[in-house]
Amino acid sequence: MKNVLVLISDPTRPALNDALVASATDTLRAGGATVGAPDWLAPGIACDLPFDGPTAPVDLAGADAVALPSGGRRKRLLVADMESTMIHNEMLDELADFLGLREKIAGITARAMNGEIDFAGALTERVGLLRGLSVAKLDEAATRIRYMPGGATLIATMKKHGAHCALVSGGFTYFTAMVRRTLGFDFDAANVLVHDGKTLSGTVEPPILGKEAKLAALQRLAGERGLTAADAITVGDGANDLPMLQAAGLGVAFHAKPTVAAQVAARIGHGDLTALLYLQGYRRRDFEERKDP
Repeated sequence: MKNVLVLISDPTRPALNDALVASATDTLRAGGATVGAPDWLAPGIACDLPFDGPTAPVDLAGADAVALPSGGRRKRLLVADMESTMIHNEMLDELADFLGLREKIAGITARAMNGEIDFAGALTERVGLLRGLSVAKLDEAATRIRYMPGGATLIATMKKHGAHCALVSGGFTYFTAMVRRTLGFDFDAANVLVHDGKTLSGTVEPPILGKEAKLAALQRLAGERGLTAADAITVGDGANDLPMLQAAGLGVAFHAKPTVAAQVAARIGHGDLTALLYLQGYRRRDFEERKDP
């Protein structure tokens, strides 16, 4: 069959069962689709429903439902956002905490990630508020990093099967370098904080890495490997991720801001980062399991 509906739940709280799969099947059939037999990728966690015909919206309690073409599911390039995607944190907010400015800067961050204000202007404003902060606080902020569940297994599995994995962030190279090494990414790119070795200047080196630069990184990384954007999977949560999410063969809005999720077909709101493997048709037994940092 030409299409597949991938059902995915949180692996720590498996929610899929025969009744939910039957409900999804009924919804597709009611919309005019022909549905094949379910194919379990991981019992209770992930299941493929092959189908032909129109895609009716499927809403399941405790599980995500993503419709995809059944061909070309496995991707050879991953381009991932970092903050609120590969890690829980927004590192600018963590740095602001040292100056008693977390609430103020977090508010600007939220508006930028929801697409309400320009990313570059928001970044410039927020970094400016950090002027004079001790460089030593970067190390202290790094100790607060909390990794998103499933990220280590996602990277290890895709690399085992020959994919190139890149971390492209609107955050800072100080932190992307750490996350790259910890999770095993092949490449990282982000903004560079300017400092004199002792304190932050309140600026970043131009040009600012924003949504256009993320899209350009996707296109460049694909081209360098003789691939196209269709051969890539991208993942992110904020408005600055939208162009790369929409350009990739498979763009995944991961626990994304509402305005972002509304503009991306593949949305994960229940599963962890291993959901990206199930979307590509990997079975649990195919995983290169890694413990989360």
